[in-house]
Amino acid sequence: MKVTENDVTYVADLANLELTDSERQRMAKDLNSILDYIDMLNELDTSNVEPFAEVASKFAGNQSSGSERFAYAMRADKVLPGLPHEAAMQNAPDTDGTYFKVPKVIEK
Repeated sequence: MKVTENDVTYVADLANLELTDSERQRMAKDLNSILDYIDMLNELDTSNVEPFAEVASKFAGNQSSGSERFAYAMRADKVLPGLPHEAAMQNAPDTDGTYFKVPKVIEK
């Protein structure tokens, strides 16, 4: 599937980005290059390739095996009180007393 300049324009509009014609052309070319590379990788037969890295194992306990090693991640949730509204408003840089006031960042 090839990415067209219309696709780039559509996504840029969703992201509220203004692209020049040359940026749009370059972006379409770069995205198509990435998709071509992914297509090339998808042609490789990896059915007999064993996984060689598992980052999560670094943080798991070594005394157990399988999913038991990650039992620490299944702790029960604890309900804790949140920050009171008055305290949050005191720490706000700008407030109307009820809500945080923030500068407008999107103009469209």
